[in-house]
Amino acid sequence: MKPTLQLRLGQHLTMTPQLQQAIKLLQLSTLDLKQEIQDALESNLMLEVEEELPSGGAGENDPTAGEAGEATASGNDINNEKEIEIESAAMPDELPVDTAWEELYDGPGTAPASTSSSAGDANEMLAQQSRGETLQDYLTWQMELTHFTPLDRRIAEAIIDSIEDDGYLHASLEDIAACVPDTELEPEEVEAVLHRIQAFDPPGVGARDPREALLIQARQLGDEFDERELAIEILDQHFELLSTGKQDQLLRRLKVSPEELEEAIQLIRSLNPHPGSAIPGEPPAYIEPDVFVSKREDRWVVELNPQAAPRLRVNPTYAAMVRRADNSSDNQTMRDHLQEARWFLKSLQSRNETLLKVASAIVEHQRDFFEHGEEAMKPLVLRDIAEKVEMHESTISRVTTQKYMHTPRGTLEFKYFFSSHVSTDSGGEASATAIRAVIKKLIAAEPPGKPLSDNKIASLLGEQGIKVARRTVAKYREAMGIPPSNERKRLA
Repeated sequence: MKPTLQLRLGQHLTMTPQLQQAIKLLQLSTLDLKQEIQDALESNLMLEVEEELPSGGAGENDPTAGEAGEATASGNDINNEKEIEIESAAMPDELPVDTAWEELYDGPGTAPASTSSSAGDANEMLAQQSRGETLQDYLTWQMELTHFTPLDRRIAEAIIDSIEDDGYLHASLEDIAACVPDTELEPEEVEAVLHRIQAFDPPGVGARDPREALLIQARQLGDEFDERELAIEILDQHFELLSTGKQDQLLRRLKVSPEELEEAIQLIRSLNPHPGSAIPGEPPAYIEPDVFVSKREDRWVVELNPQAAPRLRVNPTYAAMVRRADNSSDNQTMRDHLQEARWFLKSLQSRNETLLKVASAIVEHQRDFFEHGEEAMKPLVLRDIAEKVEMHESTISRVTTQKYMHTPRGTLEFKYFFSSHVSTDSGGEASATAIRAVIKKLIAAEPPGKPLSDNKIASLLGEQGIKVARRTVAKYREAMGIPPSNERKRLA
């Protein structure tokens, strides 16, 4: 084929480094954002933490200031009051695109020891936290204080190593015997040592199933519990009837009064079916909200969390040095860092504005929820918010992932306010969250001896104008961890 020259016209979308950075910051959680800011502070000499604010309020250079943005929800209107500005020279709207992404960052750096007074206090507190004691550590400590023969100690070590974090022993006695080298153990020898381990704290540890865990705990109770013997008999011989809620058959087999049976069942309910939960494992991960929602003078106010990130600005001293006219390599490096710092600050500003705008739209749409609770939750999908704030659904998805708002009704993830809808007889729609709240309320008020079936709950919802199938009720009930009606039945 003879080579020829052809002229073609086409369009394509280029992801500039600035746009990639803005998208990356937008989808980060608060904790990840703090780490990203610390990495930027470490790698960019132009960025610095603004320690003090001017007396007039939020700093001009502070895209993450506490008063960065505020939105009020009054009636159907939410007014945004943004005070986010960036220090340094005026930043052009169109930044150059002929820059490779690799040129922006020298590479990941370690986080600085302290970026602000609050961050320093947090780092100091985290440095003082030691590794939490595991269940195996606790059991080994008790084993060291207990007299064992050399062989029994080796068996005890194998048993403790086989106990899971939930406190249960899922390995068989034969497998444990095989884990002790240079011995030919019988399962009975392992079980004898296991009984000694089961006497350790926490009560019920080393059990092989929930029945055994509860039975161990019941046997360790003192004689001051009059119903202890009856509870032990129920767990030992009639656990299946207890777990299925067949209390009528329990009364006939045990030949006790309903009051005595109820006292024994209440004692069993006071026991812990998860013995391993008594020993904390890894330190808990705390959620830091991105926005605060509060009611002030009959208005719902949405504010950015002032502690979500340290206050940043461009270092004015270094920025002034860039004005030199020479083309030295040092000056070029400072220019690159200045441009990078400006892009980073602008991306933070964009993230805060988008986060505030989406949170305000959610609060406006779900105003009834904040006023009256879950039963007033309205159906909401990503497209509804996207149309309201004039953004793409993918952007709303990024904003609502791993973002939290602190409200008078608890700290809730943005995605909590989005749910599917169910049609009502009046032609409207009901949120799935609201329906679950109604189901939970109906079950909480049901007679103890005659719990509501899924079909009955569907009928009661129908009387309220909500058309829900029985299988839908069952799905919502299971999602809330509520057992079926036959397992909820109990003596009055």
